[in-house]
Amino acid sequence: MPWQVQEAKQRLSELLRKAELEGPQFVTRHGEEVAVVLDIAHYRQLTGVDVKFDFKLALTEFHEYDELLAGALDDVVAERGFDLPREVELGVAT
Repeated sequence: MPWQVQEAKQRLSELLRKAELEGPQFVTRHGEEVAVVLDIAHYRQLTGVDVKFDFKLALTEFHEYDELLAGALDDVVAERGFDLPREVELGVAT
């Protein structure tokens, strides 16, 4: 049974449970299939990719780009005028 987007949002827990127990669940928008919800084990079997987030790995990979990012940011210069701000009259609203 395809799930309409609105129904999938409202019943997400059930959608996930069905994907785990019954297999891929198709999500439709205006009658057209736009997404498939798969159990993670099925996804890993299909792709051979382990998608667990490795925080330590993410930090070490980011560190490699840290110097590149710092160099790029050094090239970005925000210029600000040194003139004084304009005077504004503050009045009481009536």
